[in-house]
Order: sequence, then structure tokens, then C-alpha cells
Amino acid sequence: MTEWDSEDVLVTGGASFIGSHLVEDLVDHGANVRVADDFSSGEMENLTAVRDEIEILDGNLKHWGFADEATEGIDTVFHLAADHGGRGYISQYPANCATNMTLDNIVYEAAAKNGVDRISFASSACTYPTDIQKEKRRLREDMVSFDERGGAYADEVYGWAKLMGERSLQAYQEQYDIDASIVRIFTAYGPRENETHAIVAFMAKAYAKQDPFQIWGDGEQTRNFTYVKDITRAIRFAAENVTDGTPVNAGISRYVTMNKAVEYIFDYLDWEPDEINYMTDKPEGVRHRAADTTRAEELLGWEPQYTVEEGIRKTLDWYLDARDREYVQKNLETLLHER
Repeated sequence: MTEWDSEDVLVTGGASFIGSHLVEDLVDHGANVRVADDFSSGEMENLTAVRDEIEILDGNLKHWGFADEATEGIDTVFHLAADHGGRGYISQYPANCATNMTLDNIVYEAAAKNGVDRISFASSACTYPTDIQKEKRRLREDMVSFDERGGAYADEVYGWAKLMGERSLQAYQEQYDIDASIVRIFTAYGPRENETHAIVAFMAKAYAKQDPFQIWGDGEQTRNFTYVKDITRAIRFAAENVTDGTPVNAGISRYVTMNKAVEYIFDYLDWEPDEINYMTDKPEGVRHRAADTTRAEELLGWEPQYTVEEGIRKTLDWYLDARDREYVQKNLETLLHER
């Protein structure tokens, strides 16, 4: 088990929702943390708690010079930077998502040139074949294969880009002997997430008292909503325990319908709409998604610590404190569609 005390660590995308939580975790464990972010979706405010304890570089990691600067003198790279958003975003902006393939390889190449010891890549459940998610079938890491014909069938361009990010990192591990770990993140949510993702979108709509309340699809599609602190712990554990680029799931094994998630939010806010409008013409993604966490338990000693109910309460507490109701009401459509 690696001690992070005095380890020089780079978190790309460190001002983002997940990245900022990881930065806090690493600082708590004694690491010297550098953040590289272009602040296209990340916010400086997300780093307020640790601002005086970290180094922050503002720039675009698709530019070789900046990637070189960011990785110089670094022991471990946590690579979270990506062009991404919720289901609506990845459906509408496939070319933006495709640029992640360039971003990933520039970061890996710069890291290799600068003698980085270890790279941990934040991948996604979108790497899994979409056709096996029509029924409730927990996703195992070996359901994606680069060795079998037809072994990959990712979810939209974003999923393919993440899958190529995995394969590229494995190639760098093979050629440069860099320790590599990959974490497939499943439906993360929590404080600092924006309103383009389902849980916080539901919170925004309920906070604004949207009525009829809009749910994309019929509300019976499921996700394994996983609290952000469980995700960041899995990323850290993977870097500590995996060196050969073996992918590991970070998600809960429970199927939670959109309707159930909304019910938890209504209950906590003590409010519900008179009518729900199920928008079946909107993108809703795969039908069912939950993680098989056997490999994470075996390789990392990891399992989720937060229930969905507890995580939603914590996230709602943050949202109500962070957002003004009148502002959300006036800007709801913009918040829901711009990352």
C-alpha cells in the first residue's frame, strides 16, 4: 500500500466535480498536489478548502507544452480531465467528446517523457456494450475485451473515447513500464456536480418547483448512483494497488430507477409536483446499469460506504446552500443544458 505523504501528484481536471474531491482526499493523505485544468467546466471555487495547500496551473492539456509543464517533476498522474457532460451533452456534442482521445494521449506522452512513475485513468461505465444493458445484468470488467473479435461496443462517441483512453494507457504501460490503473466510474453524483447530470438536474427542478416536473424517458430506466467520495476512494485505492492497467469498476450494485431517485428528493424537500411529464422523446441512454464490484473488492479492498439515500441527502444539503432558489428558477433551462 502506497503512502501519499510527500508524493508529488498531478490531478488533471482537478477543479472539476470529481477531481476537486480527489484533490481534497490526496491533500488529506499528505500528498503534494498540482492541479491542471482549463476551467471550461471546473471552477476555482471547488478548490476553496485546499487552495492554499496546492499548486494550480491554468491551461489546455491538448497543447503539448502545457502537458509537459504539468507533468514535470510528478510521481503520480491522476488523469480526470475530459470533455464531458450528462446524457444530453454527450448526445449533442460527439465531436467535443472525440477530442478526449487527443487529450489522453498527449497527457500520457508527456508523463512518459517526464519519467512519471504511475498513471491512474478515470474511465467510464460508458465503455460497456449498450446491448447488454437492456436487461438487469450487472456489468463485469471482462464484458469488454480488446482480444476478442466484437469484444467492444461502447456507448456513444464519449464511451469509445474512454475505451481508447484505456487501451492507450495499457500501451504506455507495456512500452514504458509505467504503473497504470483504470477506474470505470458509474453514475457519480454529489456536491459540486452541475445540473446537466440526472441527480442534480432533478434537485434543480424540484428546488425551482417545476410543475409539471420533467423526467426524460419513462422514469423506469435505472442507474447505480454512486456518491462521489466512494468514487474518489476507489481511484486512490486503484493507484495504490493496480500496476498493470487492469480496469476496475467503481459503482454500486443496486439498480435505482429515476422515479425512485426523484421520490427521495421530493421527500427530503417535503414537496412534490401536481403532475410529472415523462419526456419519452429525450435521450435516456441505456435501460439498466449497475456494477459488479467483485474485482474492486478483491483487488482494492473497496466497496461503497454511502447509500443512495444518504448521498442524496448530503448532495441536497450542499445544493440548497450553494444555489439561490430565484436564480435557479430564472436560469433552469440554461443550467440543465450547459456544462
